[in-house]
Amino acid sequence: MAATKNKVNGVMTPAYWDAACEHLTRKDRVLRRLIPRFGDACLQSRGDAFVTLARSIVGQQISVKAAQSVWERFEALPRRMTPAAVLKLKVDDMRGAGLSARKVEYLVDLALHFDAGKIHVDDWVAMDDESIIAELVAIRGIGRWTAEMFLMFHLLRPDVLPLDDVGLIKGISTNYFSGEPVSRSEAREVAAGWAPWRSVATWYMWRSLEPLPVAY
Repeated sequence: MAATKNKVNGVMTPAYWDAACEHLTRKDRVLRRLIPRFGDACLQSRGDAFVTLARSIVGQQISVKAAQSVWERFEALPRRMTPAAVLKLKVDDMRGAGLSARKVEYLVDLALHFDAGKIHVDDWVAMDDESIIAELVAIRGIGRWTAEMFLMFHLLRPDVLPLDDVGLIKGISTNYFSGEPVSRSEAREVAAGWAPWRSVATWYMWRSLEPLPVAY
């Protein structure tokens, strides 16, 4: 699916968003109520593969608010957030920004992969979701969740269902099961009705819990 460039602030937004919202509003009673609450806001891509993956690593296993706070401190360390610049940072400074020792290792390994040209950025547009996930999870610290966040927030893929995402499961629990615990199979069953726009529905599940848009 194509993405169109927002000329106001330079971010990329999905060309399919309005069609997806129309489909989901028609098919799903919960999304029919949720989607109008958030106006024109939608999924956005910053257009920088390294930054998106780095933000995903920073955000692993912590809240959206905490991740944003750590990222802002980390982002302030180099002059520009590039692989080469990250490789020049001192470990103590990165730890001082709030990063765990393991996340520091992951970010350095990510920077090394990009700096050495081991990441096939130019090929991703033509690759299917699972092929991209397979390439990304070969990098230290990038599991399926991080790869799925990348598919959604960088490549703007329309039909990603990140079942390992705590926010998605909580959103389904809150909106479809009155807050009762939800299994992966139950979440998958609810999301079957969202296809082929599961990325869009997931984004609205997040927004139902957190008013500020999630960004990577």
